[in-house]
Amino acid sequence: MEAFIEKFSRKYNLPAADCLRLIGLMERRVFCKGECVVRQGERNSDFYVVSRGIWLGHYLDDGADVSVWFAGEGEALFSTWGYVGNEVSKISIEAMCDAELYGISKADLEAFFARSAGAANFGRRLFEEQFLALENWMLSGGAPRAEERYRTLMEESPELLQYVPLKHIASYLWITPQSLSRIRAKLGKKKG
Repeated sequence: MEAFIEKFSRKYNLPAADCLRLIGLMERRVFCKGECVVRQGERNSDFYVVSRGIWLGHYLDDGADVSVWFAGEGEALFSTWGYVGNEVSKISIEAMCDAELYGISKADLEAFFARSAGAANFGRRLFEEQFLALENWMLSGGAPRAEERYRTLMEESPELLQYVPLKHIASYLWITPQSLSRIRAKLGKKKG
C-alpha cells in the first residue's frame, strides 16, 4: 500500500480497504508549484486526497493574503463552498511545490457513499474529522499561544518549512511575520 493511503487511513481513522476502494475510483492529477485546484471566485465541487506535496488554502481580504489551512500527504482537500453548495469558492487552493492529487467529482463520491452503509459511514467519519480539524484550528487562535501553536504545527508538519513561505505560516498562526521570526529565534536559542 502506498504511504499516502496509509496516512489517509490513519488520519481519518478509516479502514484501509475502504480507502483503497475510494482511491481506485479517483483520477490522478499532477500540479506544478503555484497551480491551483480552485481560485477564489471560481467553482470546483471535486474532492481530493493529497498523494504528494503541500497545499495551502488561502484568500485575499482587502489586499491581505490570509492563510486558512495546509494539507499534506494523506490529507483531504476541497472547496467547502463548491462541494456543499455548488457556489464559488471563497478560498484559493494552491500547490506550494510540485504536487499530486487523486480527485473525484462530488457526484461520483456521493455514489460511492450510497453503495453501502459502510461506505456511508466512511464518508461521515471523513467529514467529521475535517470539521474537528477546523474547530481545533479556530480554538487555537490568539497571540498568547502562538509559540505553542508554532511548535505543534512543526511537530505535525515539519515539511512546511521546506515549501511554504513564512508569511503564510505566520498568517495561519494569526501572527505577523515579525512575531514568527521572534518565536523562531527564541526556539533556536533554546536548542543551542
